[in-house]
Amino acid sequence: MAEKETGARARLQEIEQATAGIPLTTFLKTKDGKSRLSRKDRLRILEQALLLLEMNYVHLPLKRAMHAIDPIRRLKLLKVRLEEVEREMESEMQFHKRLLEIFASLRDLHTHYQLPVSFKDRMAFLPFLIEQYFVPKKTRKQTARDLRNGMKSASKEKCADALVEKFIVSRIANGFYRSGAKAGPEVTGFEPGVEVLYWNGVPIRRAIEMNGETQAGSNLEARFARGLDSLTSRPLDMSLPPDECWVSITYRSKTGKILTLDKQEWMVRAVGAPRLATKTTPKKRAAIDRKKTKINQLKKKLYSHKRDLSAHREVHVHKAFQDLFYAQARIVDGREIGYIRLFSFDPDDPDQFVAEFKRVITFEGTKRSKGFPQEGLIIDVRGNGGGQIRAGERLLQLFTPRRIQPELFEFINTPLNLEICKRAPKNWELSKWAKSIAEAVETGAIYSMGFPFNSEESCNDIGQVYHGPVIVITDALCYSTTDMFAAGFQDNEVGEILGTSDNTGAGGANNWYYDDLMKALSKEPNSPFKPLPKGADLGIAIRRSIRVGPRVGKLLEELGVEPDQRHCMTKRDLLEGNVDLIRHAAEILNEKPIYSISVESFGRKVDTRGVQVTARSKISPGNPQESISYVDIYLNGRFYQTINARNGSIEQQKVTLAGRKGKSKLLVQAFDETNNLVAACRYG
Repeated sequence: MAEKETGARARLQEIEQATAGIPLTTFLKTKDGKSRLSRKDRLRILEQALLLLEMNYVHLPLKRAMHAIDPIRRLKLLKVRLEEVEREMESEMQFHKRLLEIFASLRDLHTHYQLPVSFKDRMAFLPFLIEQYFVPKKTRKQTARDLRNGMKSASKEKCADALVEKFIVSRIANGFYRSGAKAGPEVTGFEPGVEVLYWNGVPIRRAIEMNGETQAGSNLEARFARGLDSLTSRPLDMSLPPDECWVSITYRSKTGKILTLDKQEWMVRAVGAPRLATKTTPKKRAAIDRKKTKINQLKKKLYSHKRDLSAHREVHVHKAFQDLFYAQARIVDGREIGYIRLFSFDPDDPDQFVAEFKRVITFEGTKRSKGFPQEGLIIDVRGNGGGQIRAGERLLQLFTPRRIQPELFEFINTPLNLEICKRAPKNWELSKWAKSIAEAVETGAIYSMGFPFNSEESCNDIGQVYHGPVIVITDALCYSTTDMFAAGFQDNEVGEILGTSDNTGAGGANNWYYDDLMKALSKEPNSPFKPLPKGADLGIAIRRSIRVGPRVGKLLEELGVEPDQRHCMTKRDLLEGNVDLIRHAAEILNEKPIYSISVESFGRKVDTRGVQVTARSKISPGNPQESISYVDIYLNGRFYQTINARNGSIEQQKVTLAGRKGKSKLLVQAFDETNNLVAACRYG
């Protein structure tokens, strides 16, 4: 096939066939002609947007204070001007842009305007990814060990302050055409690993910052991360389209030459709608970043590649959950640890998801395959946009002997929210908020009382099953349920968090869609919620989350979760499977004690039953106080017996349950030399 363009003006060839894409200019021409939204349609959208922000939006006081904005005033001005029938209406694209700008000013990915059906699930993209990494400021030649030490020393301060920031092309899409007899070096040299210097003549960092200002990141870390993540992938139904029709990328090739890939055209393609709810997982209990979910879908389609199964031992995950996470056993410095890459908390059934996760991390192996490593676990949730709150909160109990305290959620007190709590279907379980909202008439309280989504019992009905140390890896793209999972991990003192950013995305709310609001008052003849025209949609943060434990009362929105330790991403991380990041996490795990505890039944007599208890601890020589000192046994909720350990372990100690008939439930808790609860096991 003949080339359409070559050299400095090389573009995608056969991209339409490879990715079912069309140029952005072509797509926008079809949308910017005769308006498809009438004046009446536009007024309906504005009226409902005003209703949601004034009467339902839980973060409105916070956003007004933190960002000095007035979205209500902006919407009212837009509405007043639109009501002037003698005034000519602006183009439909301009109307969409104004609404998107107003919602983006809220810095809240849960609260958004979604364009009509003709934009639905359309993504604008460039066929490559750009990512950030750091190198030491010193210019001397350094070994890999020197580099790793530099990354760790920088983790005590901001990476950009201690190191030199760089940006590279990390992946190129399948279908990107860069060969041909007339192709210049700027085309053939554009490959993963080249350093990006300028974007249309603008220094790359500044270009990312400018894009980030149009995104809805809550904090500075999140805005920059969003600017980078959406630099080459943008959902057109939820964000502003690129201003430019094409992009010129100036980069440093692997040979050190400065080259410019000129006029790389923006393309548009459709991606499948993200699966956000099923009959068993209602959207009302979700906390998810739809924009990030769509970007992740596009990346999966454009840059999917098979994992190198020879590099690490894979642990089987059932097919129904393979889009949500994968599990590996990795050897780092001679020690085998578990690694789980968790992409989403949005399964069809949260309880089945937790059960599968439990099965994977407790897998003991078969004759043909080894079990899951029990001496350390890394849970990597970077880029996870959230999902079902129940899935995130119930997962925490698997890793700690302590009792999990679920986070609390609050409504903003308004007459409309009171009606929703009173009139919504009973299985939505909103009535417990109604009384405190009604009391606000007398108390003047801005927010309702806080109640958990998931009962404390449901967050503790399984208990600890993994006894090795656990660490969670986060970044500034973690959002919604992932924010809540990280907060719960920290608040319940499950383990440490290692961040590749200084904060998470800070999405602290349960979000509803417009359809949820309509259903809540569907039986009310005077419901203020009216159908939106042409498939347009609105999303709203309706209940805010409040942290518990040592940080009780702290907001998750805007403030996010700060990691316990910081990792500065390296070039090896981006191009070689996060090798330095995993090593950093493994080194943290190596400093933690390792416990194991098990209960098994032994032979019975007519009136006698029993179990044998085994408990072990593996600790560093300098911390003898961390070894197991004793275990307490509880039978059917009552204290039954204490067993003292010898040299930090208890080996197959038999415990007789004399005279006990019927089913017995045992709880075995292990304590260290300073009486800290360090491990637990349930039986029966």
